[in-house]
Amino acid sequence: MKIRIAFVLLVINLFHSESIWSQRPVLTDEETVSEMVISEMHEVFQSPDFIKKKNKKFSEVTGDMTIDITVIQSGKVATFFKVDSTIKDIDFINFMSEYILTHKFKFKLEKKKRYKIRYNLSF
Repeated sequence: MKIRIAFVLLVINLFHSESIWSQRPVLTDEETVSEMVISEMHEVFQSPDFIKKKNKKFSEVTGDMTIDITVIQSGKVATFFKVDSTIKDIDFINFMSEYILTHKFKFKLEKKKRYKIRYNLSF
């Protein structure tokens, strides 16, 4: 009986600690947020999923884009704004906007915080 109780307590403790570890960190420093956004956006645009979707409709598109991304408390992208671009294909720009706006970062922000990050990318 004691072994069963100890086992149950161990399992409960493991599940509890696992849920703590699976939570996304809350970032408070603007520089850290900026670094994380740039790093994660780089990962996104190098991912096989993005490359497959881009090449399916826009395989000929090449050039550079400078965009502003606003990240809100939940780690979601609130706004996408094209600052500058050598790419003139409006359908591709709309594709990029939709793709980025559906992204959710691996972190959260403090309550009522939002950050605008400038990101440069090349295709």
